Amino acid sequence: MIDELVRCGWASVRPAPDCDLYRDYHDQEWGRPVRDGVALFERMSLEAFQSGLSWLTILRKRENFRLAFSGFDVEKVAGYTDADVRRLMADAGIVRNRAKIEATIANARAAAELGSPDDLSGLLWTFAPQPRPRPADGSQIPSATAESTAMAHELKRRGFRFVGPTTAYALMQATGMVDDHIRACWVPPAGR
Repeated sequence: MIDELVRCGWASVRPAPDCDLYRDYHDQEWGRPVRDGVALFERMSLEAFQSGLSWLTILRKRENFRLAFSGFDVEKVAGYTDADVRRLMADAGIVRNRAKIEATIANARAAAELGSPDDLSGLLWTFAPQPRPRPADGSQIPSATAESTAMAHELKRRGFRFVGPTTAYALMQATGMVDDHIRACWVPPAGR
């Protein structure tokens, strides 16, 4: 169903079968603060899988990713073996990219080294910048910032993979560490 609400340009309703999926992600999830470590690990993983692809592709496969990666349970994914990599490479329900699959497993191991999933949350949120005014339009939204560059550097230092500054910034946007909804967007600002 099409409505009259103003949204960020990337979330504008498209004439496609999945327009509700994309719009609902924007309206209900994107930019809302996420502090749960498992949810953050999922988002980090999906942002890495999205690299070079459409976010809509990832949204369409999200439930399959959750099934394939044990609900993104850090300890379970950290224990994955070569047999799991083969299983995942054969799973047509996800993006079958060996480097991204292996990075997700390596990232689970790096996250497990931090301690609890909440420790991953604590680490990621230390890079959240001070709140700033919403951008007037999409042209004012950067692809990376000093904070996302610092986050990427620290994550790489700790053994994480597929977490460059642009992917780190996308993670920050998706999980409410920054609010990049445009000013005219109907979605109310979320407290952090």
